[in-house]
Amino acid sequence: MTDVQAAHEADENARRTVEAAVRSQLGKALGGGRGIAEGAVPTVLFTLTWLISHDLKLSVGLGVGSAVLLLVVRLVQRSTTQFVLNSLVGIGIAAFFALRTGKAEDAFLPGILYNAVYSVVLIGSIVARWPVVGFIIGSVTGDPTAWRRDPAIVRLCAKLTWLLVLPCVLRVVVQYPLYLAGMVGWLGTAKIALGWPLQVASFAAMVWVLARGRTPLPDDETPEDVAAALEGAREQDGRDKPAE
Repeated sequence: MTDVQAAHEADENARRTVEAAVRSQLGKALGGGRGIAEGAVPTVLFTLTWLISHDLKLSVGLGVGSAVLLLVVRLVQRSTTQFVLNSLVGIGIAAFFALRTGKAEDAFLPGILYNAVYSVVLIGSIVARWPVVGFIIGSVTGDPTAWRRDPAIVRLCAKLTWLLVLPCVLRVVVQYPLYLAGMVGWLGTAKIALGWPLQVASFAAMVWVLARGRTPLPDDETPEDVAAALEGAREQDGRDKPAE
């Protein structure tokens, strides 16, 4: 075997790990720089317009209009609309709440409620020993529950799920008091600052955790592969534990 072939085989083996599979899936979640911008632009326009004009309808119109324009650009380019649609739905719900009550701060209430509910769901999944990140592994292996057969993989998924919970909890803790005080400018600033930058930090922490491990990815094609995968997970978990 040549050095090139050996390097290629090592690279393929590195990809066939739980950590590599989860990194690959998480890497798609932000949608790159463009996806991040598409999520931030409507909120930025809404907040700035409100601070300058205090005209709720104008602020909502510009926020929603910018999301629609970004969607049209995606459609013309025939590129994925996933992230701009998420942004459009988000600003649409926010606009509904704000226009219904006539209070600009209510545009941020759906996001606060979403993060609160999401936190409860994620924490509940950890307590029930069905951490949400485990289903990412399931989507890769084709078996949505196979990962639960090994405690080491369950523990790894629980750690990663906690890293998803923390940003949601922080958003609620910071934004809810600002909402009660009606501080629209600070709400917009907090929403942006605790949006994609915090999510990037969370994913960076997850990548750091994943970079430490090389847990083999289960392969359902043969019993031998599954046994090897589970044994590797147990060995990795043992290395992570402090010496007695």
